[in-house]
Amino acid sequence: MLAGADVLLVGLFSAKDREFGAKLDRLAASVTAHGGRVVGRHVQRRGVSHGGAARTTEPFSRRTLVSPGKAREIAQAVRVADVGVAVFVNPLTEHQRTVLGDMFRCLVISGEDLPTVDR
Repeated sequence: MLAGADVLLVGLFSAKDREFGAKLDRLAASVTAHGGRVVGRHVQRRGVSHGGAARTTEPFSRRTLVSPGKAREIAQAVRVADVGVAVFVNPLTEHQRTVLGDMFRCLVISGEDLPTVDR
C-alpha cells in the first residue's frame, strides 16, 4: 500500500497534547517501515479557545475531521508534492476517507490501517 509512495502525515491534536510530535514521529517510522517516504506533516491543534476544554478532542468537522481551511491547505500540499497517500494519526470513518480522498485526490488512510511491522 505504501511501498514507494510519497506520504503526507496529518494529525488533529488537542492543544493540551504535548506528545503530538512524538505521535507523528512514531507514525513516520511506521510509514517508513512499510516502504513509504514521508514528504510532509500537517498538524491542526484544537485549542481551548474554540469552545472550552471539553471540546478539544472533538473533530472540527464530521466530514473531514480537520477544519475546512486546513483541509484545503492539505489538498494544496498534496497536489504540489504529488503525494500518493495521506496518513492520519487519528482514526477516520469511511465517510471521512471518501470525502478527504475526493478532496485530496489521493488515498487517505489512518495509521490504524497499517499492520504492525516487526523491526
